[in-house]
Amino acid sequence: LDLNEDELLKRVDELNISMCGYAPAVSLISAAKELGATRAELVKYQTSGDTTGDYTSVVGYAGIIIKGVEMSPLVRLAKETVETYVKEGKTSQPEELTPEMKGKAGVFVSIHKFGGLRGCIGTFEPTKPNVAEETITNAISSATRDPRFPPIAPSELNDLSYSVDVLSAPEPIDSQDQLDPRKYGVIVESGFRRGLLLPDLEGVDTVDYQIEICRQKAGIAPDEPVKLYRFKVKRYK
Repeated sequence: LDLNEDELLKRVDELNISMCGYAPAVSLISAAKELGATRAELVKYQTSGDTTGDYTSVVGYAGIIIKGVEMSPLVRLAKETVETYVKEGKTSQPEELTPEMKGKAGVFVSIHKFGGLRGCIGTFEPTKPNVAEETITNAISSATRDPRFPPIAPSELNDLSYSVDVLSAPEPIDSQDQLDPRKYGVIVESGFRRGLLLPDLEGVDTVDYQIEICRQKAGIAPDEPVKLYRFKVKRYK
């Protein structure tokens, strides 16, 4: 139900499962994810023993619905940008700007592979004429210039998922009591050094931890005085 085709192949091999049509099932999962599938739902599971009453050796049957959500135009733009750049070294502009692509704002593009972070780079203030161009620039940077990871290879493209965060303008705050890690992202600043963390991240449940991560990113010592800023995001997946 996690739509993990590699794990399915691994279990069939390691557990010596006599699954009919496991190769087509793997192809189906891969194709479904490429088309935007995000989850699967078990409708019903039964075995032949439920009918015969003999459970010494059974055949199992599972009915599963693969579901997805319609991809946001911004996420589609990030995905197509990365795929075109990684495969061909080219960039392109959208033929038409949808409402969320207009205006100016900071944008972060996050790329995940099998649930783990594969790249995340962005701008907390706008540097381009519109959100579309901001997304294109940061999608390429996330895929190829995140110093924590090697550049994304063409062989990885089918395994990636994307999210795009459009940031509100940062506002200065007087105290960390005005922060909430689920609601607000935070910027920690000391002189020319700045550390930023997006809101609502898995494993970041306290303001203290949020600020600690920002200090580490910026190379700011725990006891150095800092300025704090908060911002909200609109997250597209």
